[in-house]
Amino acid sequence: MEQKRVVVVGNGMIGYKFCEKLVSKSDAFLITVFGEEPRRAYDRVHLSEYFNGKTADDLSLSTENWYAERNITLYLDDAVKAIDRDQQTVRSANGHVLSYDFLVIATGSSAFVPDIPGIDKEGVFVYRTIDDLVLIEEYAKRARTGAVMGGGLLGLEAAKALMDLNLKETHVVEFAPRLMPRQIDNRGSEMLQSKLHSIGLKIHLNMGTSSIEGDNCIQYIQFNDGTVLETDMLVISAGIRPRDELAKLCGIETGSRGGILVNEFMQTNDPSVFAIGECALFDHNIYGLIAPGYEMAEVVVSRLCGIEKTFKGFDMSTKLKLIGVDVASFGDPFTTEPDSRTIVFEDTHKGIYKRINISTDGKYLLGGILIGDAEGYNMLLQTVNNKILLPPNPEDMIIGARGNNPQEQQAGVAGLPDEALICSCEGITKGGICSAVADHGCETVDAIKKYTKAGTGCGGCVPMIKDLMVHAMKMKGKYLRNVVCEHFELSRQELYDLIKIHQLKSYDEVLDGLGKGDGCEVCKPLVASLLASIWNDMILRKGNAAAQDSNDRFLANIQKGGSYSVVPRIPGGEITPDKLIVIGEVAKEYNLYTKITGGQRIDMFGAHLSDLPFIWEKLIAAGFESGHAYGKGLRTVKSCVGSTWCRFGLHDSVSFAIRIEERYRGLRAPHKFKSGVSGCIRECAEAQSKDFGIIATERGWNLYVCGNGGGKPQHGLLLATDIDSDTCIRYIDRFLMFYIHTADPLTRTATWLNKMEGGIDYLRNVILNDSLQLAAVWEAEMEVFVKSYECEWKAAVEDPSVRKRFNHFVNSPMEKDSSVKFEEMRGQKKAADWSV
Repeated sequence: MEQKRVVVVGNGMIGYKFCEKLVSKSDAFLITVFGEEPRRAYDRVHLSEYFNGKTADDLSLSTENWYAERNITLYLDDAVKAIDRDQQTVRSANGHVLSYDFLVIATGSSAFVPDIPGIDKEGVFVYRTIDDLVLIEEYAKRARTGAVMGGGLLGLEAAKALMDLNLKETHVVEFAPRLMPRQIDNRGSEMLQSKLHSIGLKIHLNMGTSSIEGDNCIQYIQFNDGTVLETDMLVISAGIRPRDELAKLCGIETGSRGGILVNEFMQTNDPSVFAIGECALFDHNIYGLIAPGYEMAEVVVSRLCGIEKTFKGFDMSTKLKLIGVDVASFGDPFTTEPDSRTIVFEDTHKGIYKRINISTDGKYLLGGILIGDAEGYNMLLQTVNNKILLPPNPEDMIIGARGNNPQEQQAGVAGLPDEALICSCEGITKGGICSAVADHGCETVDAIKKYTKAGTGCGGCVPMIKDLMVHAMKMKGKYLRNVVCEHFELSRQELYDLIKIHQLKSYDEVLDGLGKGDGCEVCKPLVASLLASIWNDMILRKGNAAAQDSNDRFLANIQKGGSYSVVPRIPGGEITPDKLIVIGEVAKEYNLYTKITGGQRIDMFGAHLSDLPFIWEKLIAAGFESGHAYGKGLRTVKSCVGSTWCRFGLHDSVSFAIRIEERYRGLRAPHKFKSGVSGCIRECAEAQSKDFGIIATERGWNLYVCGNGGGKPQHGLLLATDIDSDTCIRYIDRFLMFYIHTADPLTRTATWLNKMEGGIDYLRNVILNDSLQLAAVWEAEMEVFVKSYECEWKAAVEDPSVRKRFNHFVNSPMEKDSSVKFEEMRGQKKAADWSV
């Protein structure tokens, strides 16, 4: 049978995806592709990564031989200039005239450039192609300040690009009263603006531009209100315009505001001509995302192959990371009363804003907005799209479950219907992914990607793909081992037990005895943490220093600009006037910035590396010790004043907090952990937001566990009620040792419990009823730890072999790093802003 001739006009991501899908389904077509750019199709979604070191080849969607290997003729740097519908031919800029049976227009869109006086001046750019980025990168070498016109998705991506080029100042100018006006609401915009401002981006809202001024090149932007913004370069990212000029020239119908009119089969008014991607206008909408473009390509391929499939519109929910900030919107993010009810969570300290809109009967999720923490996006989107009934407390979906009955929580990915769309870019369902695992042996995420293409587009669905893979493997009765890395074919729990059994005391001994290769930045700090948890040796001895995280290597947190912070332990938040004076004297002597923390401690910032041992010596002499702010261990035990001062206090919460903090200080764990002790139910120490928290009652103490603040706040769950102090300590010993033995690396106690089969009921049975018969072992291990504790700062300053690590220059121990710079701020200092 003679092959049908298909000509594709446009070699962007959508045109390439059409070719990929067509050749995978049929060999009955002879395909020719015309591309306007001089390079083969590349990833425009991750275009800004070009400024982070990726090359054009890195961004390319195919190898150089991909087209030829599939008998596709590719003409690059050769735009189609005319379509003759009567003769069914196209003519290119280089004079090629080809006939077609079917024509697919995938010309995409161009940047919308407003008609403003001065827009054509040197130093004004658009942000669409690699060639645009090359021009921007070259011009930025002689610029100090830059601005972006447009505060939408593309505008903020362009702003990130300018920041990556290390301009001294980057500005975003937006005509609307908020950032990303099509995706987020006013409060979400305010939160996003605050986050962006904190990293140095300057935002200008409600600003209309009247002209761009300068001699031959841009020097400043003139606004409608008479103000100006000086800038050396300007990137226009104010929207897109469908590339429909070819269609207009040959009489194909277009919309009044642009776009090639298509039906549900992506056909134009000429049945042999199709349009897909951002140039297509379907049901009055231009779809400016990759996923709907891929779906359009699938519809046309199906049509050509005689398969019934139609385009029904597309969900425009989006999740992305803008300049390091998670931003997502899904469903209908803007619906309000009386059509819906709205639940909002805000954490201005962390820069987190979450909004969900639910139906008036409280049964269904309609949409929402996530700023600063979008981890729950995939499941929230599935809940909207599959009309999943909401839990009794819908707010749990954004603030975390607070009840103690895990069965009431959502079933997660396992509860989704098989037809649930997991990868919108490639149109892969839950059933397709589970089938790849169960029927085709795909038992890694990479294998699933290769077999189904799921997760190969924007990548946002990869966490859900992994969860489905685990679910499908469990359904087959397979045990999934969460191994540490390629150097240790063991889980953290297995490694913990084997280190103890074989009495291994250093990283090299562990690697030689249980691993292979040279190790990596994943296993080194993990093994170092295990060694500290098991043997409680000073972490910088026995050749383990090089295996530590950067902060642990110097027993201090490295801060912006290359200086370090010093955080002495203040048990229970109680401190004498004499100790306060010492902190003040040390801070003045070494010119340290001081701040009282939320954990009732005093942080001192801006210490040079070589000064650390001298600062510690002075603090140790006054009775202080390391606060372990740098390590994965106990941070603080917060307390209220309790019965010693407060008229509502039931017990001495400060004394108990000090006892607890001094017992568990220095204990290394899979993640940092915090505690709090409140003297009454008024909960001034916020104990229920801690990894373990204690609240006084009339008859003793209530013990709560697995609470969490931060980005995903979660209330602690009640473990035991009305217990005495010694029993409380004993339960905490067991709880912490169980956590240290069994949690995955870098897993907080809240997440550990959330993943635990049986939840709080199982944990209560283990800790209170000793169902595993390990309580005595754990209590004995904790006693060994408590008796062997030593202050790491004291050990470091007294051991010459360790102390010499704190010299910045080997041949000049007292010389400081001249690149560490500071600026004055409110009578103290701060790290100087980064600049070129």
